[in-house]
Amino acid sequence: MSGRTVVCKRDELASGEARRVEAGGVTVALVRIGEDFYALGDRCSHEDYSLSEGEVWADECELECPRHGSTFDLKTGEPCSLPATSSVPVYGVEVEGDDVIVVTP
Repeated sequence: MSGRTVVCKRDELASGEARRVEAGGVTVALVRIGEDFYALGDRCSHEDYSLSEGEVWADECELECPRHGSTFDLKTGEPCSLPATSSVPVYGVEVEGDDVIVVTP
């Protein structure tokens, strides 16, 4: 059974911004690009570092780890550049009215 956690209001996160949130006991990097929201596990798979502190690459739909520069696909969690070689988990995101909800297992 999955958990649904309201993590913020839609207008609290600007397009091109990432934020660390807690959802169902999981630390998540929440990212907004335009009207789309994405949720990834907040720890880089290469080195245990917060992805939510990294730069959002809106055109590529990727999030860059600020530690060593690996980027991760926001839709799949797959690494798009080295040194990371393992994916990070992705979580569902729903928007209901003004609420942004992260769905966790």
